[in-house]
Parts: sequence; C-alpha cells; structure tokens
Amino acid sequence: MVCIYLFFSRLHLAFNSFPALDHFKLRLAVRMAQLSRVPNLESQRAAMRKLNFLVGEWVGEARVLLGPDAPKELVQSEEAQYKLDGLVLMIEGVGRAKADGRPGLQALGVISYDDGSQTYRMRAFNDGRFLETEVKLLEEREGMSWSFVFGEIRTRSTMQINDRGEWTEFHEIAIGSQPPKRLMELVVRRQT
Repeated sequence: MVCIYLFFSRLHLAFNSFPALDHFKLRLAVRMAQLSRVPNLESQRAAMRKLNFLVGEWVGEARVLLGPDAPKELVQSEEAQYKLDGLVLMIEGVGRAKADGRPGLQALGVISYDDGSQTYRMRAFNDGRFLETEVKLLEEREGMSWSFVFGEIRTRSTMQINDRGEWTEFHEIAIGSQPPKRLMELVVRRQT
C-alpha cells in the first residue's frame, strides 16, 4: 500500500509541475477508472456459454486463395476449448496441404466477453501477426461474424453451424474499390 501511495503522490506532483500533461492526465484518469471497475465474472461466463457449439475437435477441408494461383486445398482441423474457467474460448486452426501434409495455414483465436460494453472480442494470431476485432453472434443460427480493416484492405468472415451440424466458414476480401472476392472457405465436422 505504501508503494501505491508513493506512486500516486509522485504522479500528482508531476501533474501539477507540468501543465502540458493535461491530455495525459485525462487519458490516465479514464484508464484508471476502467481499471477500478470490477468485472462481473458470472455474466462473462454466461455470455461465453453461448459459444458452447464450437467446443470440441473438428476435421474437414478448406480452400484458401493465397495469391493469383488456384486456391490451395487443405485438410483442416479446428480445436476449440474454454480456458480460464470459461472466461475465454481458444480456437486453433491448422490447415495442411492435401498434397504433402505441410502446414499451409495456422491460426489461433482467443474470444472473450466484455460485460461492461456487452461485446465479444477476438484476438487472432497468424503468421507472426495479430489482429483484434469485435465478434457478433448470429441471430438466426449458431454462428458468428467478424471483420478486419487494414487501410485499403477489408475482410469479412462468417462462421456458422449448418443444418448437417458442420462448422462452415466463409471469408471475403476486398481491396480498394474492387468487389469482394472469396478468400477462404472451410467445412469441418465434429470429431469429439
């Protein structure tokens, strides 16, 4: 507690000594207010249970357009499991080339629920990069959608469980004013 008191007393001194820090003070105050909010863990777990339909091991096929050549055909696996006592859902997808079994696509996504804003968030990792986005649950069936924007590049993705109980995903990409093109599609079936 003494350390916290010293930190805040020095911070107060710094704020009063440097009026140019007004913008910084405001940002820090907002961040500290966010940190002081106690999350409702049961509300978060209840929201995360809406994603139960994903939990398990899934195997099937994927087609990925990685360049101007023909789409790459992959044997696709997806594994989804809860972590942190149901507060996050981790999804790992691995696509291996049908021809030689080499990894052609590897991705890891972590989905959580923010009870303050009542939104699902995903952080996705692929090829040494990561992205964060909001995830929206589909109203008409078990599934979700998300999108990313990188300057001129826009992607849109939809994942849903179809009438046969298969996990399907469709990803589109658009660059500039070009119409969207199919980037990836996959169909996997539950193994466990």
